[in-house]
Amino acid sequence: MRNYAARQIRNTARGFTLIELLVVIAIIAILMAILMPTLRRAKEQAQEISCRSNLKQVGLIIYLYLQDNDFTMANCHQYTPHSDSKCNEYYWRHSDGTFYSHDEDDSYWGVAYRDYVKNTKVFGCPSFKSAAELLISTKLYGYDPKVFYDSAFALNGWLDREKTTSIRTSSEVIVCQDHIEPRIENGVSDMLFNSGPGTMNLTHYRTGGRQDWYRGIFRHNMRSSDEFRTGGTLNALWLDYHVSIIKETTGDDVPKRYYDPLGKN
Repeated sequence: MRNYAARQIRNTARGFTLIELLVVIAIIAILMAILMPTLRRAKEQAQEISCRSNLKQVGLIIYLYLQDNDFTMANCHQYTPHSDSKCNEYYWRHSDGTFYSHDEDDSYWGVAYRDYVKNTKVFGCPSFKSAAELLISTKLYGYDPKVFYDSAFALNGWLDREKTTSIRTSSEVIVCQDHIEPRIENGVSDMLFNSGPGTMNLTHYRTGGRQDWYRGIFRHNMRSSDEFRTGGTLNALWLDYHVSIIKETTGDDVPKRYYDPLGKN
């Protein structure tokens, strides 16, 4: 009787067999394969919601500025030629921590509204961080990419010093949007519309070795690894302060008036 009880204890205390372990590992692998896409989509959705929320706060900042400045957009200085333009860089502060002035070289356009900005993080986008890493690798070797994290949105440069009350179609005018350049003013080179059917938008990013930057524009919910067909989206802030999603586009469906409502450019 005693020997029988001992055998029972040994039998119940035995470990898993190799086959059982392999089955458990296979089940875990299958569950992970099912769950990972769902988790990735949830993360992307959370990043996009955060980005849109920040854009809405940027809209409030601009609105408060306009109320105090006769509804005239800030002066984002631009030199001639445009390659030396100010307000077309990524920097909020000098190395000593003081804000750039809006008319200094290397300043980010947001500094023109700095008196209304409590936290520069509202100008950031979680999905922009990989683009910031790319910027660092091409612009400033060894620099901290975190400096660029709060410079995720691009200003529509064609609205520079524009009196917004003269624009009747405010719901159809882009103020700023997800981008990789801080200030967009070069028509089909920077903006979403193109020069006619059958042409391509964003020509600036399709030539000259900067094609990788394209993925920093349509950076949300990318579904393709193709160089210029990401399947992604961007977020845009409009002049009536609503924020919307724009799917990746070749520009055929984007009119120039979204950027240039008064036809001055």
